[in-house]
Amino acid sequence: MGVAAAQLVSRSTAVDSKALLSLPFLSGSMPQEHALSRFHARWYPMTLVFLAFDVEMLFMYPWVEVVATVGLSAVVEMFIFLGVLLIAVVWAWREGAFRWV
Repeated sequence: MGVAAAQLVSRSTAVDSKALLSLPFLSGSMPQEHALSRFHARWYPMTLVFLAFDVEMLFMYPWVEVVATVGLSAVVEMFIFLGVLLIAVVWAWREGAFRWV
């Protein structure tokens, strides 16, 4: 019963695989693909690297206030955190995550 319900929901909410030919898209050019097409998998590692550095900035802003009260241990912890991020960037670079084509 659950499988039949899942199939019914899937068919009723599925997006048509054909490109929309009657709507304006890309400044009036005819679309080459559907507007809801999936992104290529090569963009996901770049997105994760961006999010890692975005989270880094979230940690660094309050760290400025904490370092004044905690002292040297806060500086050491931040450099360990930055070192882990640097290792992740070097790994992503070696894996080819920064190649765009």
